[in-house]
Amino acid sequence: QVQLEESGGGLVQAGGSLRLSCAASGRTIRTYTMGWFRQSPGKDREFVASISWSGASTNYADSVKGRFTISRDKGKNTVYLQMNSLKPEDTAVYYCASRNFLGAVTSTSHVSDWGQGTQVTVSS
Repeated sequence: QVQLEESGGGLVQAGGSLRLSCAASGRTIRTYTMGWFRQSPGKDREFVASISWSGASTNYADSVKGRFTISRDKGKNTVYLQMNSLKPEDTAVYYCASRNFLGAVTSTSHVSDWGQGTQVTVSS
């Protein structure tokens, strides 16, 4: 199994920025595709962004496109999410995720391993 540990969450004002990090350990060969999801109270967990093993291919939810950037450092087994121009509606617990096979990770059904989440709160 893969262990995923998120960090970098916090409280920011609207228009501010945060960078989330997710460090993978254990059976990291399982982490072909990695990504980020988020969940706020009363809502389902939703896709935010994903990145391929090589880092050459990325996908973003329409709600964050142009504001968030996902990247990864394979040598460090770490994936990042740079979040700019944050809005109050971005407030949620953000979860790191990985898939143990090639392909997209744009829905929860694609996910093999989850992190425990990190809170992001954007004030207005």
